[in-house]
Amino acid sequence: MAQASSAARKSPWISFVYRAYVVIFFLYLAAPLLAAGAFAFNDSLFPSLPWQGFTLDWFFNPTEPKLGMFHDNRLLRGLTNSLYIGAIVSALAVAADTCNAFLFVRRDFPFKSVLYVMMVVPLVIPGVILGISILVLASMIANGIDQSFGFNPTWLRPGIPLVVLGQFSFLTTITSLVIAARLQKFDIALEEAALNLGASRPRVLATVTLPYLIPALFSAFVVAFLVSFENFNTTLMLVGSDAPLTITMYDRMVKVGSTPVLNAVSVFLMIGSGVLALLSVAMQRDRG
Repeated sequence: MAQASSAARKSPWISFVYRAYVVIFFLYLAAPLLAAGAFAFNDSLFPSLPWQGFTLDWFFNPTEPKLGMFHDNRLLRGLTNSLYIGAIVSALAVAADTCNAFLFVRRDFPFKSVLYVMMVVPLVIPGVILGISILVLASMIANGIDQSFGFNPTWLRPGIPLVVLGQFSFLTTITSLVIAARLQKFDIALEEAALNLGASRPRVLATVTLPYLIPALFSAFVVAFLVSFENFNTTLMLVGSDAPLTITMYDRMVKVGSTPVLNAVSVFLMIGSGVLALLSVAMQRDRG
């Protein structure tokens, strides 16, 4: 039986089918990205065939009708908002979820399993439902404060603060899992040895435990930043006048239609996301 199984694995037909599947799978993943990227360099007003020639106008041209992304004030403002939101919510998520990781990995307490499930629940809730729920709750609280105290808490109204709160609600789950997975591999005997040598708990945390967690903290920040940057469903429900890039691109598509400048933005985002992902992988390998 074992010999037959080994022969099946070495069958030329099986090997061909396996390799063909792998090639088709990665082509399926890459083809839309390559197509979108190619039209960013097409010297045409529309992202479609026929090919009119190579150009960088959709990146750098300062005038209409081929206004490049680096001269489009609205797209640049959306990019700035996305970077601002992503940096804030990622930093908050990493800080909070470092505490979550220690809580769930190092401590036993009543209803621990129930609380863990509640923490994971936002991952399975549709983004639109999550956004609407947060918007309704925030509006109820803001209206109550306004009616009771005559004070309008603008940070509970649609805008960047509410987008940060909304994204934080589900990003905490992702970053908690990343950091907790790293913390579970930590040898607690290292902390005990440092304590026996006279180090205080804060010093042990700062010099032993956190340095071990740095790759996970960085990876969690990168993952949270990328998810925040590309998030659309939840953000759409909570956004105000200062729209992030995803909402700005959607609004451009609805009002103007598809233009190669959106393909140029996509190329820029693909390169940026790839660089961050590679940095995260490199840090994981360097730190072990």
